[in-house]
Amino acid sequence: MTTLVTSPPRMQLNVRFSPFLVSGQRLFSHGSLSLQTPHKAWRHSMFLKSKPVVKDGVLSFNGTNALTGIPDNVVMTPWSNSSLFLGATSAHSSSRQVFKLGLIQDARLLCLFRFKIWWMIPRVGNSASDIPIETQMLLLEAKEDSSSNDSKGSPSYVIFLPTLDGEFRSSLQGNSADELEVCIESGDPAVIASESLKAVFVNYGNNPFDLMKESMKIMEKHIGTFSVRESKQMPGMLDWFGWCTWDAFYTEVNPKGIKDGLKCLLEGGTPARFLIIDDGWQDTTNEFQNEGEPFVEGSQFGARLVSIEENSKFRKTGDEASSEAPSDLKEFISDIKSTFGLKYVYVWHALMGYWGGLHPNARGTEKYNPKLKFPVQSPGNLAHKRDISMDSMEKYGVGTIDPAKVSEFYDDLHRYLVSQEVDGVKVDVQNILETIAIGLGGRVSLTRHFQQALEKSIGTHFQDNSIICCMGQSTDSIYNSKRSAITRVSDDYYPGNPTTQTVHVAAVAYNSIFFGEVVVPDWDMFYSLHNSAEFHAVARAVGGCGVYVSDKPSQHDFKILRRLVLPDGSVLRAKYPGRPSRDCLFNDPVMDGKSLLKIWNLNEFTGIIGVFNCQGAGSWPCLENTVQRDIISDLSGQVSPTDIEYFEEVSGKSWMGDCAVFSFNTGTLSRLPVQESFTITLNTLQCDVFTVSPIKVYHQKIKFAPIGLINMYNAGGAIRAVEVSKDSSNRRIVIKGRGAGLFGAYSDPKPKFCSVNSQEHEFKYRSEDYFFTIPTGGTSSWDITIRY
Repeated sequence: MTTLVTSPPRMQLNVRFSPFLVSGQRLFSHGSLSLQTPHKAWRHSMFLKSKPVVKDGVLSFNGTNALTGIPDNVVMTPWSNSSLFLGATSAHSSSRQVFKLGLIQDARLLCLFRFKIWWMIPRVGNSASDIPIETQMLLLEAKEDSSSNDSKGSPSYVIFLPTLDGEFRSSLQGNSADELEVCIESGDPAVIASESLKAVFVNYGNNPFDLMKESMKIMEKHIGTFSVRESKQMPGMLDWFGWCTWDAFYTEVNPKGIKDGLKCLLEGGTPARFLIIDDGWQDTTNEFQNEGEPFVEGSQFGARLVSIEENSKFRKTGDEASSEAPSDLKEFISDIKSTFGLKYVYVWHALMGYWGGLHPNARGTEKYNPKLKFPVQSPGNLAHKRDISMDSMEKYGVGTIDPAKVSEFYDDLHRYLVSQEVDGVKVDVQNILETIAIGLGGRVSLTRHFQQALEKSIGTHFQDNSIICCMGQSTDSIYNSKRSAITRVSDDYYPGNPTTQTVHVAAVAYNSIFFGEVVVPDWDMFYSLHNSAEFHAVARAVGGCGVYVSDKPSQHDFKILRRLVLPDGSVLRAKYPGRPSRDCLFNDPVMDGKSLLKIWNLNEFTGIIGVFNCQGAGSWPCLENTVQRDIISDLSGQVSPTDIEYFEEVSGKSWMGDCAVFSFNTGTLSRLPVQESFTITLNTLQCDVFTVSPIKVYHQKIKFAPIGLINMYNAGGAIRAVEVSKDSSNRRIVIKGRGAGLFGAYSDPKPKFCSVNSQEHEFKYRSEDYFFTIPTGGTSSWDITIRY
């Protein structure tokens, strides 16, 4: 018999249900114009009668079975009207236990799991046996019970989120008997328990994206150690084009190379406004690699930090007065900021200082009392892909900062960097903590301690919440992210490996379903001069992420860069994390041989859909030996305005249901009812991006939909405001925006007169598709007035 805990949870959570509100437009007086701004209405996706029901070992929501055959030791704690916590008890105590939760069969499912200690990827399936070890999010789709009064056979969704429960971290997995299992572990044999009553949060709803958002908000309040993305301060560098030195130089980064790269980007018309000086600037030593001897692969991960200051490439020493090195890091950064117009300079460091941690006996690091610890990976990590950096650190050890000294270390490091005019940091190798937690209280508490110290130091020394987190895709880290607003959600960008390009884009899109509720997902760098460059560039345009490349100096494709970057160095960033469309959630866009990947997003006045053919170029890690289905060179799929979630935020009350759809690749403009679709055909590694704008009727006769700068991948991101005259005798529309280029719009009828920044200007008009275009001129901001 299943145990059902009916007593109130320790924390009372009041959930107020509201009817679904359709967004409209708010009209603000602006002279003779009315200013249309998106109206953000609260929506709640939950069914009003969706309370979880447990009967005869079956957990169901509104007629949908989520689990069957639930064992007797499983404990359920009701939470909100549509959610509960799952846990389990055992007769013995241990630091790691695996509990069976019940059967999952014949249900489309999406898993997000760690295939390496650092990184997460998706997998789809139909039963619990398809759920990999180290799954951190599980989404099920099921048809409603056709006998239900509340249902007409529409899909509904159940989400399972393994949590942090006390000192234990949970993850999901399946077994060959189609049983869902939860693994709880502390990472320290001294930290043991016989039960975890709130190991998994389960919730139910009819919109998967609302369901994810609402679930993370509930988890935020319950766990209390992290904050959701929308409550966090966004670092300013997100809206500016950047350059990272990693793939340009790797650890051989140097001042001259950085200046050469910045100069090339500036002269090409796409100036970098933020810079990441990646690995290679720090003062380190590697006792496992002798000078003059052949390179030992992996020894670089045994190198240790010997001081918090820069190395000799970025600082003159007493016996190198004639060298080309700057006097110090401050002189160099001050120089490149003034010369190249940089707004932000970030530098890289590892969570433990460097890959191999701190040198235990160096004068510059001994004050932090580092002790050599040899990482121990959990069985879950060892079940998938080995990683050379982790293997190397297991071999060479990590100089682990004394937890009592970690606040002092970060404080000293970041205070020094600020004194050198550094604006922020990229903090890497974050998941290392789970492997060195033995004797230090376990992985959950150790991660929380380091994360709190790190974020406190960032808040003290940097004024812009200036941190990018990396190699921290474990829930240990993400559920301790109270302030950090950006996290890398992909494996590395590997420019020399053609089989990873499609996997990279697909993985980030799916991972953003989960991570996007807590942080702005970082899609990593890419090369603009590469056979997959446009594939990556379009992904960044729809990703709502920071945009930065890692081009080698003089190796740029400015045609592609100018479609992402405005002449002032800013980017047209979409407003949400880019995620797969609803009809893609349970498809495999990399290996099923038939599915395109569609990624949706919104701007203030338009929607955007990126469509990608990821088939045939590579395979998912852990599935390399799986036989792929036959790949059709030209793959077709359907695209619809309904692929864009929350479109009501831009459609408003005056919308009649038709959309203007602009294809970047073909330059064509089409009118399409919102519920209809069109066919797109793409070859492997090909993509297109569509701007979707609601056609609205003004003054009873004018049908108008702004597209934006049609020379940019995210055309609609250029639009700041749309103003419509109230006076029917003086009918005009004013569009305010930014960026030089060609503005386009759907307009029926043809305008009579147009001006740009109050100067009359010629325009072009295609009567066959009602396509209006006008150049914005060379100014960074513009007002286009269209009269009818």
